[in-house]
Amino acid sequence: METWLDLHMHTKYSMDGQFEPADLIRQCADAKVQAVAVTDHDSTRAIPEAREEASRLGLRLIPGIEISCQHEGKNFHLLGYGIHPDAAVFEAIEKDVYGQRKVVSDKVLDAVEALGIVLDRDAIWKLCTSGVVASVHIARVALSDPRNADCPVLAPYRPGGSRSAAPYVNFGWDICGQGGPAFIPMTFMDFSKAVDIIHNQGGAAVLAHPGANMKQNRPLTETLIALGLDGIEAYCSYHDDDTAAFYRRIADEHGLMATIGSDYHGRAKPHIALGTYGHPEPQALWDRLVAHIQNHHGEVY
Repeated sequence: METWLDLHMHTKYSMDGQFEPADLIRQCADAKVQAVAVTDHDSTRAIPEAREEASRLGLRLIPGIEISCQHEGKNFHLLGYGIHPDAAVFEAIEKDVYGQRKVVSDKVLDAVEALGIVLDRDAIWKLCTSGVVASVHIARVALSDPRNADCPVLAPYRPGGSRSAAPYVNFGWDICGQGGPAFIPMTFMDFSKAVDIIHNQGGAAVLAHPGANMKQNRPLTETLIALGLDGIEAYCSYHDDDTAAFYRRIADEHGLMATIGSDYHGRAKPHIALGTYGHPEPQALWDRLVAHIQNHHGEVY
């Protein structure tokens, strides 16, 4: 499959991101990724710099965001493509979510330590570019600390372990994610409200990496579709071929876009590389997404 299209990536403005926006765009160019969407967690601050560098290098850029939201108590991530990034509503979202994350950061560290994991808090905070703790950085530091060599909680994430293919992100899902032993709840906006915000700002609302949130769950997916989704991220770094095909079928049945995104972060998710995830019909997807955004008076650069 062709790999020139990537609609899901992060800069330092995400709590688990690493790169300056211009640096990220240069990496895309080096990886032969020609059309991109920058989709930071609950923030659009990277877009102006990313736009300038994309223009300089001749890349197409869609301004985006990945909104943290909830439906009936379950957490989801919703991608917004083609939005107006300078809209006040996105600044308000960032202020709310990152304000909450700052409040719970030390509580998350306390909860992880309560599991018998020794943490170098200073080392963790040095990795946190957005002023809040991210679970992937906790995992990175904890797994490299020799004091945790015999910690049974970390065994699945070490080489040869059952969750070692993507140790940092799997630690985040398993330990700090919803239902995990170190999960600290936060209050995110309702899924339907997030869809409405994206639509009101000219964008397309796409469900991010559903296989990571709910495996292959048709009833719940169709419930979310009924709330106004425009697409499903069927092709991504979290989906094997069977899961990608599962969500592609659902998207096709409902007339939705089946999108592609690597979810590239850098050091937080070292198993993910730009230019390595493909889509079977990237040009058709790009044309359809751009047309959708333009028809709704959104932005594409």
